[in-house]
Amino acid sequence: MREIVVFRGGGDLATGAVQKIHRAGFKVLILEVPAPLCVRRTVSLSEAVYERVQRVEDISAVRISSLDEMEEVFLQDKVPILIDPNAELIEAIHPLAIIDATIAKRNIGTNKSMAPISIALGPGYEAGVDVDYVVETNRGHHLGRLLFKGFAAENTGVPGVIGGYSKERVYYSPADGMVDSMKDIGDVVEEGQILAYVDEIPVRAAIRGLVRGMLRGGVPVKQGVKIADVDPRFEALQNCYTISDKSRSVGGAVLEAFLLGLKSLKQQVYQNDK
Repeated sequence: MREIVVFRGGGDLATGAVQKIHRAGFKVLILEVPAPLCVRRTVSLSEAVYERVQRVEDISAVRISSLDEMEEVFLQDKVPILIDPNAELIEAIHPLAIIDATIAKRNIGTNKSMAPISIALGPGYEAGVDVDYVVETNRGHHLGRLLFKGFAAENTGVPGVIGGYSKERVYYSPADGMVDSMKDIGDVVEEGQILAYVDEIPVRAAIRGLVRGMLRGGVPVKQGVKIADVDPRFEALQNCYTISDKSRSVGGAVLEAFLLGLKSLKQQVYQNDK
């Protein structure tokens, strides 16, 4: 089983990295929470938790209920996804690598003892201490940079600029409650239209554009959780259904870190054999 690469989280950023590792010929297993809160659902393999099967571009994830079903999914050249929020099955899997792609912005317990290669995306982990490598996820000059020591940049709370808009295009839950989505991904919305309700509180679009991301209806959220994303570029409809530039950049860095980890392991074996 040691050739397996385990991802904690299967959201949109994780999906770009899963695609890279999977295309490179390695078996990937995703561990998820029981109710993932993915806004960019159409490009997140974690949607398999709800739909049983989720396809993003050329890769498919299949929800399984136990490790006994994992090999069958591997034989289909697909990615199994299993509910295991605390990564309790790591000891049974003995993976080659563990990749924390939850983007939790805090340390949720992923560490070097879990696998020979350990990688974390974004802030919360110290490279060289908690995990072997950390990947910078903050937009800008250092996006996708590998860190061998230290921490990734702290979350700024400011969304990246798209079509001249930043904070205006991203929407957060105004309160604790249940999401009732009024619009779906790919829909056109006008300024002032209701995107969703959280319980009975309306969340209105601040700009005109395409709904690029929307939480599925019927999921409970806490105040401040991201629930929707509107893209002002009407020509960008296809972007709603393909892996983003940011995800590809981060995914490439994850693959780089993984290959560096393999190189280091081979060097250790060579030194031990001398």
